[in-house]
Amino acid sequence: MKTSGAIHIIEDKSAWDIIREIASRPEQEEPFYVVDLSDLVWKHKQWKLKLPRVEPFYAVKCNDTTTVLEVLASLGTGFDCASKSEIQKVMDLGIDPSRIIYANPCKTASFIKYAAKQGVSLMTFDNEAELYKVKTLYPDAQMVLRIRYDAEAQCPLGIKFGVEPSQAPQLLKVAKELGINVVGVSFHVGSGCHDFTAYGEAIKAARWVFDYAATMGFDFDLLDIGGGYPGHKDSSAKFSEVASIVNDALDECFPEECGVRIIAEPGRYYVASAFTLCVNVIAKRGVIKSRLDGREEEAFMYYVNDGVYGSFNCLLFDHAEVTAIPLKIGNKPTYNSSLWGPTCDGLDCILKECELPVMDVGDWVVFEDMGAYTVAAASTFNGFQKPALNFFASRVTWLNLIVSPEKSSPPVKKSCHDVAGDIHNEGTRIEAIYSPELSIVDA
Repeated sequence: MKTSGAIHIIEDKSAWDIIREIASRPEQEEPFYVVDLSDLVWKHKQWKLKLPRVEPFYAVKCNDTTTVLEVLASLGTGFDCASKSEIQKVMDLGIDPSRIIYANPCKTASFIKYAAKQGVSLMTFDNEAELYKVKTLYPDAQMVLRIRYDAEAQCPLGIKFGVEPSQAPQLLKVAKELGINVVGVSFHVGSGCHDFTAYGEAIKAARWVFDYAATMGFDFDLLDIGGGYPGHKDSSAKFSEVASIVNDALDECFPEECGVRIIAEPGRYYVASAFTLCVNVIAKRGVIKSRLDGREEEAFMYYVNDGVYGSFNCLLFDHAEVTAIPLKIGNKPTYNSSLWGPTCDGLDCILKECELPVMDVGDWVVFEDMGAYTVAAASTFNGFQKPALNFFASRVTWLNLIVSPEKSSPPVKKSCHDVAGDIHNEGTRIEAIYSPELSIVDA
């Protein structure tokens, strides 16, 4: 994945302003993202305000862009990793292993060995075989029992992971016999959850498992309430609804004085709205379509330079729905249209049917809310490259970040002018945010 090589510091500009600037360059024709890092910071502030007891462990699989991980690390989040590579990527940022949960109930043996070597001790399980593996490979691990609680969701997960709460006692019995240290319970109601009441019911189910475990001599002190939190631009009210349900259930089942640590695994919540994708119309075709009433109408097929093998893999894997917005907005009549990706595969269709004004080759189409499960799974099939990433942040956000390149020289204060020109390179870590002083320190 290419980046623009810099984090652009802006004032009084929106993502759309930056898109227009980039799209207007004479040489620009490749697809590109604009990434609003200030949006990540705002999302984190909202999380801390609305779910003050819940520690976010960002789901790396959702979007593993290095700059995103750096910003979230600076905000103090933990990380939900599901593989050796994800653990390694996070730890390469200097993250302490205590800020990682290996949240994959079915792990490769060599990955467990790697986690043990790195000191990543917190990990999930939902089956007996996993307990026997851990007993052999990482007997000091802190295991978290994943239970199943399904909800209506964009991507249901219970069909693959999680033990029914009624079957949890058998797993706890095996863990007890093996001397495995089980420290808590986790659940995941489904990625992109639509039924928010499921969080409350799942928390109640977890309380039952906590209580049963206590009768067996376990002393659980961790509850992981998983992911599924909404992250689109228009989802603030929905997140407030989720937070209210979660807070009420926690107050009832796990009051603060009980001392249980609460964590969660948000992914799309943090990154969905921060990424906006802009694609170029590379070809078009006029067609005649038959309507249901038998009449014929003019329609258009547009071919753009990103598709389901690239960013729009989310249509297949994440069951996402996208909206095409022409960059040139005017009072033009709209026509029945379809949008197609650039590859030679007939499967490469972004929108089979939509209403768009007549566009020309070279025009741009914008897609908002494209940060979740897009860049992480994009490929270069048929030789088409992934879109470039253009990062930007407001001056207020940037001035509260401390950038520390890997060097041993003493801290140097920088002026706003210097900071605006800083180049963000691989290996540069954003160490802290919300510094009370409006200055940047290189350490």
